[in-house]
Amino acid sequence: MTPGDQDVALIAHAIQLAVAPVFLLTGVGALLAVMTNRLGRSLKWLVAGLFIAAMVVLIAGLVAFLREVHLATHTLRIGPPRLRI
Repeated sequence: MTPGDQDVALIAHAIQLAVAPVFLLTGVGALLAVMTNRLGRSLKWLVAGLFIAAMVVLIAGLVAFLREVHLATHTLRIGPPRLRI
């Protein structure tokens, strides 16, 4: 090896050491993007499930309320009295 070849090898090694963290950070960033995407999808399904559960509870409450209203008002008559035959 000539002295010029040693200088080129030294410069190439310095460039490799300088660029290696960039590739490492790129890989870590890609991994974080994948994990964030998966977490977002999981949270979307969780939120959708919670929304459906809340709607079911709301409907059950409305049915219970309507039943109470029916029980409280089923003997009330509005209008003229009915004739018994």
